[in-house]
Amino acid sequence: MLKQSHAISEELIEWRRDFHMHPETGFDVYRTAGIVADEMEKMGYRVQRGVGKTGVVAEIGEGGPVVAIRADMDALPLVELNQTDYVSKESGKMHACGHDAHTAMALGAAMLLTKEKLKGRVRFLFQPCEEAADKEGLSGAMRMVEDHAMDGVDFVIAQHVDPDTPVGAIRISEGASGGGVDSWFGTIFGKGGHAAYPYNTIDPFYLTAHVIFAINGLISRRIHPFDPAVVSIGSIQGGFTENVIPDSVRITGTLRFTTKAVQNQLHAEIRRAFEIVKPLGGNYDLKLEIGCQPVVNHVGVTNQIRAVGADILGKDNVLQMENSLGAEDFGTFTDLAPGAMFFIGARIEDGLERPFHSPRFDIDERALPYGTAMLAETALRFLNSHS
Repeated sequence: MLKQSHAISEELIEWRRDFHMHPETGFDVYRTAGIVADEMEKMGYRVQRGVGKTGVVAEIGEGGPVVAIRADMDALPLVELNQTDYVSKESGKMHACGHDAHTAMALGAAMLLTKEKLKGRVRFLFQPCEEAADKEGLSGAMRMVEDHAMDGVDFVIAQHVDPDTPVGAIRISEGASGGGVDSWFGTIFGKGGHAAYPYNTIDPFYLTAHVIFAINGLISRRIHPFDPAVVSIGSIQGGFTENVIPDSVRITGTLRFTTKAVQNQLHAEIRRAFEIVKPLGGNYDLKLEIGCQPVVNHVGVTNQIRAVGADILGKDNVLQMENSLGAEDFGTFTDLAPGAMFFIGARIEDGLERPFHSPRFDIDERALPYGTAMLAETALRFLNSHS
């Protein structure tokens, strides 16, 4: 499979660079989805367009089992600072998380699987809006599930490029491999007035300071030390000039978790932190917005990916993934079927840092055949072993 993947490396690079030069954000992935759907139809897949608003579902084979391969398509609202032949041509948009490569490698895996006699079905889920959500707080994965993209799926896999791991290696671990994420939006109400007479006001900045202290002490004093969790403040807005105390301050943030119990506890503790303002004469409004669930790598699926990695890349190149509470809406899929996500090494060996969501993010395109082979071979083995 790796040999076949190297044989189509020019196509993989061409796809990836085309997507990179024409990034699309959120659910507005019309061009990308159109190219994907057209290519999959040319390969002989049964294609559904407009799934989850702008996603593409493509399937090949008959009967069961059903293995799903997910690839996200959306970019980020960033101005790219790289100087390459394939730099973004869309002002203020950039593939700064590797979704262009994910889409290209999934297309490559789809091409390779057309040459196989499948003992079941492979379903490709080309997903919009992994990086954001719509006005109702739903991401692309959630919208695709609403449109029945996961119906009948027995196993689901995905990969993500890793700019810190060398080409030819993968990282994977069983259990929680990413955090669930919710957002919170609070407004703290006081009583405004002239800044020269603070004793005639109920200063919302003073109230907010107490809330900040309570939130920042939440993890160390309220959550069990062996339960991974994060609560972060992302923005504070209040006031409009230097000599007026405003009536209110708006404060927003995010929380991360790996279990439902910790998620519920975090919600309760954030509410408790805001309650502090009431004895001080203030009041508040708080909205908690449910986001993505944690990505939980199923042990059996993880072991299968490890076995494929050992055969394709060599046992020494199958590495343990470092724990992180970074969020990924792939957990929406692993909630419905056993699944796992692995990270494919794509580091450019020039000593420069290219972190995710950076305007200088980029990958070594020699990684593309490795990811393509991993997806295709893993899907094939699941069909052969569970038919």
